[in-house]
Amino acid sequence: MATTLTWLGHAAFRIDTEAGTRVYVDPFLSGNPRCPEGEREPERCDLVVVTHGHGDHLGDAVPIAQRFDCPVVAPVELRDWLSTAHGLPEDDLQALNKGGTESFAGVRVTLTDANHSSSTWHEGKILYTGEPTGVVFRQEGAPTIYVAGDTNVFGDMALIRRLYAPDVAVLPIGDHFTMGPEEAAVAAELVGARRVVPSHYGTFPLLSGTPDALRPLLPDGVELLVPEPGETLEL
Repeated sequence: MATTLTWLGHAAFRIDTEAGTRVYVDPFLSGNPRCPEGEREPERCDLVVVTHGHGDHLGDAVPIAQRFDCPVVAPVELRDWLSTAHGLPEDDLQALNKGGTESFAGVRVTLTDANHSSSTWHEGKILYTGEPTGVVFRQEGAPTIYVAGDTNVFGDMALIRRLYAPDVAVLPIGDHFTMGPEEAAVAAELVGARRVVPSHYGTFPLLSGTPDALRPLLPDGVELLVPEPGETLEL
């Protein structure tokens, strides 16, 4: 069994490893208009990773963690808030910061920089939840996956290439709230992954970026993988 990546619409993904570990990334499922009906109730989960506190990324992280009694990895301030406000167990291993790495069920998880914001609505007010992040997933003998989270392009993406050499890069392309196709093409060049999967597009009218606009801008030799919502890619 190969490692697979399933797009669940918007910026939500499921990773299934060769060893059988199932990871949900930014699991915006129940309120996601692009998430297929059959994917809104996970069958199982071993790990949830949340890149930042916006509702379209935090999504169903809490109910999934409570249902399956699995870890939730998130930037430290956001993870601490999930403990105090939502009753998730306090666990320092799950509260990472940028550059930090921990292993969960055979998967090494590293948080990286991202240029965006991070907040949530709490008791009628905006609550800031630390800084946003990207995340790198590494496993022995399997492709390295870089999920950029919500971000613009920034020069230090070249350090992500140097440090982690991702094989697959999941990059937002929708524009307005994140980078659009032009910036995403430069991000692909800086990150150096040979395969790119677009995310954070097509969900709402404001998100105007498309894979068709990105494709001709990508560096030579970079393959653009464009799954339909619910479609699984074998990596």
